[in-house]
Amino acid sequence: MTAALPDHLTFRRPTVADAQEIFALIAARNTAAVGFADLTLGDMTDELSEPGLDLDRDAWLVHSGDRLTGYATVFGKGDHQAIDLEVVSPDRPTADWLLDQALPRAADLGRAHGHRKISVDSGAYRTDEPKRGLLAARGFRPGTTFHRMRIDHADQPLAPTEHPLADDQGNGGGLVPPPGITVRRGAPDEATRRAAHAVLNAAFDGQFGFVPRPYDEWAAAHESRSTFDWSQSTLLELDGRPVAFRECTDEFVPDENCNYIGRLAVLPEARGRGLAKFLLRDAFAEDAAAGRAGTILHVDTNNPTPALGLYLSVGMRAVLAIDAWRLTLKTTSPEPITP
Repeated sequence: MTAALPDHLTFRRPTVADAQEIFALIAARNTAAVGFADLTLGDMTDELSEPGLDLDRDAWLVHSGDRLTGYATVFGKGDHQAIDLEVVSPDRPTADWLLDQALPRAADLGRAHGHRKISVDSGAYRTDEPKRGLLAARGFRPGTTFHRMRIDHADQPLAPTEHPLADDQGNGGGLVPPPGITVRRGAPDEATRRAAHAVLNAAFDGQFGFVPRPYDEWAAAHESRSTFDWSQSTLLELDGRPVAFRECTDEFVPDENCNYIGRLAVLPEARGRGLAKFLLRDAFAEDAAAGRAGTILHVDTNNPTPALGLYLSVGMRAVLAIDAWRLTLKTTSPEPITP
């Protein structure tokens, strides 16, 4: 199926200078779906500035006169076997046209990296019926569901070193690292960052949508984001060996005054020691002490580890459901592969 762009519409490539206009388009879509913008202008600027996103080939804008009516991007990380797709338009013919441009480009990216088939992933709020319908009509199928989890810090907790922590048997104790664990705050040098990168890749290996990124690509992507600083990282060592990593950002500070835990990773061989629970409660205590209203993270509900139960056990609650939709494409032609 090939959609034609109606005569009254025009297409061009975006630039970072278009961030405000694109932000308004996405904010309107999100508000219609979930009741609030769920992004900031800074988030939009960061997206357009992402290292590796080629705005001249991997992004599209559609206008009706002076009004922006469509936006799309494709973006591959690491080996480009999985490509992220964003498509936004309140107008179905425009959205179809954007997909007709984006899917062949995604196939091109996969083929250029030596793949005969790729996965194209796109997120949709559970309540965003127009986007769900658009993706379903093009052969996408739900792959997994991410829940946005949140805990509110209504009451000021004790300092991080005194904050009460119950172990898995319900016994109380001070918020001190488990036996043999050393806490490394921040990642001021390359050696620490490489250690965190290695823990992250090993811990998330095989999880839905996770693509290992070479160190230089991973580090550059982090440093390009206005809401991230290496001081917001925490690395745990077990008897001197890095085994767990927590990465936080200010992504939700401007609109919700919440800290965001972007990644929480524990190596398989170090699980069952309470490291994830320690990192969570440590973050909660620090966030409350800093005056944050809450702490937010996302969890794959089909995660092979019991992550959802962990977050519920420390007082977090699900506040939003986001489905990840996936399409498998041959790179020889942008036709979906029937499951």
